[in-house]
Amino acid sequence: MATATVAGTPKAKPGKPVRSKLTLPVLMLLIAGVLALTSLVRIITGADGITDVGQMSTALQLAVPIGLAGLGGLWSERAGVVNIGLEGMMILGSWFGAWAGYQWGPWVGLLLGILGGALGGLLHAVVTVTFKVNHIVSGVAINILALGMTRYLSKFAFEGKEGGSSKQSPPVDALGSFTVPGLADWLSTLNHKGWFLISDIAGLLGGLVTNVSWLTVIAIALVPFSWWALWRTSFGLRLRSCGEHPVAAESLGVNVYKYKYLAVIISGGFAGLGGAFLSIVSANFYLEGQTGGRGYIGLASMIFGNWMPGGLALGAGLFGYTDSLNLRGGGTNVHALLLLLVILLAFAVAWLIWKQRYVGGLVTAAVAALVLTWYLLTDEVPSQFVTATPYVVTLLVLALSAQRLRMPKADGIPYYKGQGK
Repeated sequence: MATATVAGTPKAKPGKPVRSKLTLPVLMLLIAGVLALTSLVRIITGADGITDVGQMSTALQLAVPIGLAGLGGLWSERAGVVNIGLEGMMILGSWFGAWAGYQWGPWVGLLLGILGGALGGLLHAVVTVTFKVNHIVSGVAINILALGMTRYLSKFAFEGKEGGSSKQSPPVDALGSFTVPGLADWLSTLNHKGWFLISDIAGLLGGLVTNVSWLTVIAIALVPFSWWALWRTSFGLRLRSCGEHPVAAESLGVNVYKYKYLAVIISGGFAGLGGAFLSIVSANFYLEGQTGGRGYIGLASMIFGNWMPGGLALGAGLFGYTDSLNLRGGGTNVHALLLLLVILLAFAVAWLIWKQRYVGGLVTAAVAALVLTWYLLTDEVPSQFVTATPYVVTLLVLALSAQRLRMPKADGIPYYKGQGK
């Protein structure tokens, strides 16, 4: 461990510096700073679309399935089980959600979607916890199995039905959405004023109260619920102890196997709900390949968030926003954000030099110069790059945040009952 605690005061061990913790006030200042820089870039470039209400509303809708998959990964990995199979569990959730939804209604579809993902989680738990199979191998196998199984079942469940085919389900009834009257119109008007920072904040808040699905509200509420359940209840304490030190947990009477099973099943349920969101809310039908790697991006958002619900939500929002740029044809918007990237890289260069990391500062400065040259010599980025933006941002964020991450100590390590005796 990097620090030892004496009377509540962190004390560094020899040769290992204490890493400052990112507190909530500091995080809020960073978010405010990035938002202010984004507003400045919008005014300079004239790309009003980067913070308009429509962009933010789309970003929220795209962030929800990513965030739900990330919450699934959080529950599983906090209990010590790596869940690469989130993508497959999302596929199961989207298929079962659409299959039940077009027959019995969207709310029943959501329940069956959760159940479908939970079954995938149960399979992952049996294979990894009971039979000690490598967690990565099991997760990849579940992803392949889910894709093959849903493709096979679609031929019997959807083919020949009105509006259905071997790769697509019949349409599902709408779940329903709402717009806060008065407030949404006022924020939209404020957003179109083009004022520095105020209009951008109005656009962000407007996206939260305009055409919002009821399932989006539930998904947002699950973030603080997960924090409360995992960090403020005895159940959560026992579950997290299984991911940090299962031997010590068992010595205190915790049934490690039970908590690992519960965590992975809950994980699958979250991922299944994210898949059901795609087939019931986002598109109102199941389509093969619908998840589009969102399970993996959800896992990336969990890692970016340092295995914490709040950070996970920020990561999901970031990835949802970049995905919305692609959906809304944002070649000009992405080009404007290149300037924002240059400014952020300039701050990174200054910070690295202050920390006397001159090699890193030089490399970062070179990257900033290349991005600035790209920005100055072009008016719009190619559509292929816009499509790749969510995945490029995923890789960049994970690369830049890798040094501050701390996964649960026993994450991915097989545990044998009675190991501590």
